[in-house]
Amino acid sequence: MNKFIILLFMASFFSCQNKGNKSPIKEDTNTCSKEKQFEMYEMSEMASLMEQMYAYNLQVRDRILKGDTLWKYPRFFNKIYTAKFTTPSDNDVFFKKNANKYIAAQKLIYSDSNYQKENFNKMLNACIACHQGKCGGPIPRIKKLYLK
Repeated sequence: MNKFIILLFMASFFSCQNKGNKSPIKEDTNTCSKEKQFEMYEMSEMASLMEQMYAYNLQVRDRILKGDTLWKYPRFFNKIYTAKFTTPSDNDVFFKKNANKYIAAQKLIYSDSNYQKENFNKMLNACIACHQGKCGGPIPRIKKLYLK
């Protein structure tokens, strides 16, 4: 009986070993290699500037809603003319025209306190007009800034 158990154990042991490439377990086919390093996304100057403009305009929106006095026109917005793009070819005639319209609309918010709400919404329209022609991703986020 002992010989039978040993024989059965040996048969099962040898039958479960890998035999060449006939293994039912597939090798790891992960395409990441040890040489590949994790790359951190770094915003372009323009993307970073637009994030700053969004945050600033969120504060302006809140001040308008509360009836608070606005600060002066933020000069850092003028970096829109010099900031580097993720894709340099995006800094084309279309963008430059829309940047001029955006800055003009932005300045109106600060120049006429009687129409701040309307001028704020016009500024948002200028943002959206440009993003419709370029990168549409931020449009839903921009639309949330509208004042009613």
